Amino acid sequence: MSSPMSCAGSQRTLFHSSCRKSERRFGPWLALRVLFGLCIAAAVATPAAALQCVPYAREISGIDIHGNALTWWSQAADRYRRGAEPTVGAVLAFQPTRAMPIGHVAVVAAVIDDRHILLHHANWSVRGGIERNVLAEDASPNGDWSVVRVWYAPQRGLGRRLNPTFGFIYNEAPHAVAPSAVPAMTIASADVATAAMPAASALSGEAPVRLTTGTD
Repeated sequence: MSSPMSCAGSQRTLFHSSCRKSERRFGPWLALRVLFGLCIAAAVATPAAALQCVPYAREISGIDIHGNALTWWSQAADRYRRGAEPTVGAVLAFQPTRAMPIGHVAVVAAVIDDRHILLHHANWSVRGGIERNVLAEDASPNGDWSVVRVWYAPQRGLGRRLNPTFGFIYNEAPHAVAPSAVPAMTIASADVATAAMPAASALSGEAPVRLTTGTD
């Protein structure tokens, strides 16, 4: 099958028609190829002093909540709007689990589609490290982001572990009207054609090491 770039340069009507059908059929799959390529390329920065997820999320979101990550959802109740819809700048609050006994918080960097977003967060793949523009997938049966899988850098793929969440905290008053849905990110076909697809085993990334979010 010819690439999207060769399709764009062809002068034959029949060839144009075939290429357009291929792009419609494989567009979403190719877009996800780009996402995996971007996540593989995303650097994990480790600051001189180990950084916990709470101060990092507070700094880049502007949501002024302190304390362990597991308390953010309840603390936000009378101060910030909460919901189940991802929007850029919102904080995704993770519930505590055996692996993360005091929870986790991450900031939405981009909305890709109904089931995929990019996150900025700290202290996940590498203890004290910062990760930017990493993939997260809605794994909930109802599509409400109550369960997610998150990119795990050492495995170069989404972790196997299903992480329960409370939902999203928005930097808005608690009774503010919810904004309209953010349109999905559009990825140019030229980028799709050159993106590298990781091996299928990348989807079986291990869950993060046991983390302590901490306070400040």
